[in-house]
Amino acid sequence: MGIYIAVFAIGYLIGSINFSVILSRKLAGFDLREKGSKNAGTTNMLRTVGKKGAAMVLILDILKGVIAVLIARLISGDVNQAIACQIAAFAVVLGHTFPIFFEFRGGKGVATSIGVLLMLNWQIGLICLVYGILMIVLTRMVSLGSITAAVLFPVLTIFIRGHYIATGFNYIIFGVVMACFVLFNHRTNIKRLNEGTENRISFKK
Repeated sequence: MGIYIAVFAIGYLIGSINFSVILSRKLAGFDLREKGSKNAGTTNMLRTVGKKGAAMVLILDILKGVIAVLIARLISGDVNQAIACQIAAFAVVLGHTFPIFFEFRGGKGVATSIGVLLMLNWQIGLICLVYGILMIVLTRMVSLGSITAAVLFPVLTIFIRGHYIATGFNYIIFGVVMACFVLFNHRTNIKRLNEGTENRISFKK
């Protein structure tokens, strides 16, 4: 039990390091949570700071998920490694969304979830990543790509049994929990999608 608590705490603290807030202050002199959509994530970083800042945030947020799961794998010891990694995975996304270092006002956890999925099961992670990018390119709506990829994740855990770290019924439950959390974080986007007023990104800028 002690290991599970430790990997949760480590994952949460890693997730709480919000690079979009740090870099927006460093590169642009403001907190991006006060600009644009007021979300502390890659998309708002792109709109308010620019491509360079957004690319840096995207890479660093993905690495948060990778590092949290990797640490859990290394220190899991005699406990169930897959469970320890799944706990760390959820914790790092939770920390990104509700960061203790930044007034519990974070991002939606999509980039960090990508890092998590690639570490837990690279096949599923890669499929979700490619699918999400394709949806974004076709619709120019980042939220739609994120939401549909999140829903695809637990479905894939049922059919893809080859594994890297996580597999089995527990992984299916984990997939459902993660998908529900991403949908919860995108609840305002879902409302705008239903109303036909969701924001689109431009690839020309």
